[in-house]
Amino acid sequence: MKYLLLIHMNPHTWEAMSEDEHNEVFAGHNEFMKMITESGEFVSNVALADPTQSATVRVRDGVRVVTDGPYVEAKEYLAGYYLVDVDSPERAMDLAAMIPDASFNAMEVRQVMDIGGSEM
Repeated sequence: MKYLLLIHMNPHTWEAMSEDEHNEVFAGHNEFMKMITESGEFVSNVALADPTQSATVRVRDGVRVVTDGPYVEAKEYLAGYYLVDVDSPERAMDLAAMIPDASFNAMEVRQVMDIGGSEM
């Protein structure tokens, strides 16, 4: 089963952390990547740019409307994800808890749907 381990970031929390704490998080991601690669559970991952660099596109009554920033009004934003292939939902949750950001932000675990006979 494939799961997205979504990392939700609170920019105020991140900004309040020291450079040493940032480096600790980055090192933790390196360790996590090594572990899930060696276990064969790693599929892919992406780190996303700050949401101030994003745009939201909606079409209303046939007209494209583009606004700056994230797609929802929230204090947290999607910072990135890991796509893993694991044997159970419990394993996906265990892995999400191992992501360094879990100690100060929310991790969302969402199963990838099998649409048309092929999983992503």
